[in-house]
Amino acid sequence: MSGWTLNPEYATGESGKAFANLDAVFALEGDYITSDPLSQVHRITIGGRVYYLKRYTGAGKNLRRYLGRPRVKAEWENLLHFTAWGIPAATVVAFGLERRVGGFLRGALITEELADTRDLAWLANNQDHCLHDRHWVAQVSYQVAHATRMMHDQGFAHNDLKWRNILVTPQARVFFIDCPTGSFWPQPFLGYRIIKDLACLDKIGKYQLSRSQRLRFFLTYQHQSRLDAAGKRMIRRILRFFEGRE
Repeated sequence: MSGWTLNPEYATGESGKAFANLDAVFALEGDYITSDPLSQVHRITIGGRVYYLKRYTGAGKNLRRYLGRPRVKAEWENLLHFTAWGIPAATVVAFGLERRVGGFLRGALITEELADTRDLAWLANNQDHCLHDRHWVAQVSYQVAHATRMMHDQGFAHNDLKWRNILVTPQARVFFIDCPTGSFWPQPFLGYRIIKDLACLDKIGKYQLSRSQRLRFFLTYQHQSRLDAAGKRMIRRILRFFEGRE
């Protein structure tokens, strides 16, 4: 499949011209943010609005180079899933890919900037005062717990649910970003992926949050008011997940 989709809300004016097709998108210049062997991310300003442009020149690692969804397609589909499930996420502006002789050639994803946000890992690394505000932490924890449970209830696991992939505002609004490796899983495989997601969240959480805050997050995720025997077993699995790998 080759094609390009532009969100109708951005299809007119300067954004409509700048994001018209893959050729136009690959010709854009902006501020370099980061890169990996498969993609580059740039920040661009069009018509007074800020966007993040992720351009892919590789389909993925290992077998994904030849089989399955290209990484860029997985990323845009997962963000659209989040929006459909009511999980706040970056607004998808445009997306698409190009194939040649059946093989992946290039692709791109454009999202609009979420103003006045920082990722949770940045807050932790910079000892931000928000993490010392118990009311703020409680609001963020509640939203993250419910969003995570919503994903899992759909049979979906994020697979990289780290603090750096969750944006927050000073007003404690939460947004999910960057989910190119998330996927739907059948049981019993989903159970392992759920534990991994929760362990990824707790990897920094155990250093930044109190035990009572971490327990409150887990109980909110479980839709429980008290910890039962099954919950205790699940917590032990979460705590053991990264043992020997940190």
